[in-house]
Amino acid sequence: MHKKGFTLLEMVVVVIIVSILLLLTIPNVSKVISSVDSKACKALTKVVDAAIVQFRLDYGSDPASLADLVHGGYLEEDQTRCSNGDGLSIVDGHCVIN
Repeated sequence: MHKKGFTLLEMVVVVIIVSILLLLTIPNVSKVISSVDSKACKALTKVVDAAIVQFRLDYGSDPASLADLVHGGYLEEDQTRCSNGDGLSIVDGHCVIN
């Protein structure tokens, strides 16, 4: 009578194949995550620039800091830093990444 199941050799082959696939995909995933963080930060600077323009239209001058935009309701508190931890600030009426 034959028992159904996998032999030890077949299991080792499958584990090796899965390991090779992981080794090929993990570096690519980390590159993509880095790229996404960078693009998200650039997009956030555009959001802050739009808030600066709205502030300027309402008050006739540029905000002194991001705190002015948060207190005025133009931005949320979590929109003052990028998702990768980089800070933002206002220089000459535009948002820049620190």
